[in-house]
Amino acid sequence: MRKEVDFLVIGSGIAGLCFALKAANFGKVCMVTKAKMDDGSTRYAQGGIASVIYKPDSYEKHIQDTMVAGDELSDRHIVELTIREATERVMELVQWGVDFDKNQDGSFALGKEGGHSMNRILHHKDITGYEIEQKLIMAARKNPNIEIYEDRLAVEIITQHHLGVEVNRRTPDITCYGAYVYNPESKNIHTILAKVTMMATGGLGMVYEHTTNPLVATGDGVAMVYRAKGAVRGMEFIQFHPTSLYNPKESPSFLITEAMRGAGAILRDANGVAFMEKYDKRGSLAPRDIVARAIDSEMKQQGVDHVFLDTSPIPRKEIFEHFPNIYAKCLSIGIDITKEMIPVVPVEHYSCGGIETDEWGATSIRNLYASGECASTGLHGANRLASNSLLEALVFSHRACIHAVEDLPSIQFCQEVPDWNSEGTVLNEEMVLITQERKELQTIMSSYVGIVRSDLRLQRAFDRLEILYRETEDLYKKSILNPEICELRNLINIGYLIVRHAMARKESRGLHYSLDYPPHSMKNVK
Repeated sequence: MRKEVDFLVIGSGIAGLCFALKAANFGKVCMVTKAKMDDGSTRYAQGGIASVIYKPDSYEKHIQDTMVAGDELSDRHIVELTIREATERVMELVQWGVDFDKNQDGSFALGKEGGHSMNRILHHKDITGYEIEQKLIMAARKNPNIEIYEDRLAVEIITQHHLGVEVNRRTPDITCYGAYVYNPESKNIHTILAKVTMMATGGLGMVYEHTTNPLVATGDGVAMVYRAKGAVRGMEFIQFHPTSLYNPKESPSFLITEAMRGAGAILRDANGVAFMEKYDKRGSLAPRDIVARAIDSEMKQQGVDHVFLDTSPIPRKEIFEHFPNIYAKCLSIGIDITKEMIPVVPVEHYSCGGIETDEWGATSIRNLYASGECASTGLHGANRLASNSLLEALVFSHRACIHAVEDLPSIQFCQEVPDWNSEGTVLNEEMVLITQERKELQTIMSSYVGIVRSDLRLQRAFDRLEILYRETEDLYKKSILNPEICELRNLINIGYLIVRHAMARKESRGLHYSLDYPPHSMKNVK
């Protein structure tokens, strides 16, 4: 199949859906998602979306909270425009039918999470992401200008490289012409040409053994753009959510939203002692990087596999009303959180780095945009402030559409793009090699590139990843393409980027904590 569209959207989370719904007003949109529409990370966002709604909150307070959480590495200009545009974007969600919880007087019921100085989190019980995703999918399916292809894997974005032109990271004006997309039913690679391509592929959590991310989170967008010689930054800043439910047999890990700590829950060690005040005056409501390292430290000092979240300060009625999904999940494994503490452990949760964009969501590759977790806009800096992620996707998908539409009339389809060439490949029956290398990659990343790092650990990870890279590239070149080999290849690219960026940062900053460069405020965390 060879297809031409005005807009190609790769990914179906909040970033991709918002862009598609807005772009559909200006042309034909094709959405490609490698699983079902709602299989991405958006549906798992429990806590909510941060936005300044009522006084005494203010844009200045939200901006300052974001800068502090980002360890002053956030781009202040980007932070300011994001926060100031947030309220209008959130109100658009309401217009699309998203039902945020309200108080009896009809005002929005606003929660509070770690790192926030005010109550500003809009939510729908503890399934906010699911509520947003369902309403946006409903709107997209009804839109006659949006064509949706589920179970389709984007393999590579198409650039001059596929026309036989040699490009490198210094090549000016690398241009995106669309993407090659794999259809598992026909086992063919389709060519989709687009005037504008939006990369909205979400996270990369599957590079680690334990993550809250869904199985589809294999860093595809970042890996594709990196291979196309696009700019990628900040990959050392991997956020580990402090509180996932300790249930080792479950994958992905079940998230215990930070909103529970905002409602009064307290972290306690194996002996029932509250410990966060030893690490930060904000206690259990400190930013995620500080809380995750503190829990990691307590676990190592006491030789235990988890700590506890004490939800007894939260009234039973509030638990049933605001956290029904968490209550039901814990009860399903024998824990009644109205009577017992929740065993929790930090796991990989969010990538603060990704495809570098400007203030309009434009990447270093012409006609290619990025939004959502796969993008690095400059908002998060060294650590994402809780509930700023859905907000970022809304703002930058909107801005990307504005920018893309301006150039749309002048963009022509590239008719010289060849179809995918699979000559010389053979059917690969060595699936065990792919499975084993994926497990090995996850073990390397979890052991050496986790919450606490060191120069020695990073070098060992790099050396082992080099071997995996060579083996996988050799397998990829010889094999008939399939999703498993593509995802493994992407994950190894992602692991390499995380390690290289971590090795280059000679300081402990935000989510990147190295034993060789201990920050003064956390020098006792080992």
